[in-house]
Amino acid sequence: MDNFRTPTARGHKRTPVSIDVTVNGVLNFIEGRITDLSEGGARIDGASMPARSRCEIHYCGEVTYAVVMWSEFDRMGVRFPYELTHGPLYNALKLARNASMVEPAQIFQAARPISFGRRGLN
Repeated sequence: MDNFRTPTARGHKRTPVSIDVTVNGVLNFIEGRITDLSEGGARIDGASMPARSRCEIHYCGEVTYAVVMWSEFDRMGVRFPYELTHGPLYNALKLARNASMVEPAQIFQAARPISFGRRGLN
C-alpha cells in the first residue's frame, strides 16, 4: 500500500483563501499565495519546489513547516507535519470559514434601509 491520499481520504475540509506568504526553501525565498487551506495542508500558487522537499511558510511573522507533496510549474501542494491549531495561518483559516458561512443575501439585507419606493416610512 502506498502513501498516496485520494481527495476522499482527506481528513480536513479545504477552504478557499487568498493569503500572500513567503516560502523558504533550502536556497531561496519565493513569494506565493495560499489559495486553498486546511488544518493539514495548503495549495500555494506562484511557488514551486521539488516534491518531498521541506520548506517553511512565513506569514505574519510566524513560520509554519511543510513538506511538498506535489509540484507543478507555478504551484504546489504542501502538507503540514503538525496540524494547524493556532497562529496566524490558523486564524486566517477560521476567518475564511466564518465568512463563507454568511450568505450574500444576509449581508445585503442587513445593510438595506427599511423603506418602500423612493420615500422612507415616516
